[in-house]
Amino acid sequence: MPKSITRTYSRYSRDASALFAGLIRTARIERKLTVQEVADRAGISRGLLQRIEKGDLKCEIGAVFEVATILGIKLFGADESTLIKHLRRTEDKLMLLPKSVRKKTRAVRDDF
Repeated sequence: MPKSITRTYSRYSRDASALFAGLIRTARIERKLTVQEVADRAGISRGLLQRIEKGDLKCEIGAVFEVATILGIKLFGADESTLIKHLRRTEDKLMLLPKSVRKKTRAVRDDF
């Protein structure tokens, strides 16, 4: 079994995860849903949902977004049509940018 990697996260990332976890837990409790009911709807284990609600940064982002969607939390503060509009705008911008970024190589000084 491979050794797990210890990863450090910035304070901003930890705080954002804790905020999102709080929003998820609050929405679940306000809707009077149990952890097991939400986990079943999302197709994940009860343990994973508990980790999401604790703000564990190692949870799969797709699972976190799915739980948020099930509970009616708007991602990025946008409804579906606005989200699609932003996605298209981002795709258009990416088409104009280069496909990869490379560091410039230094010119070789061979004039000795």
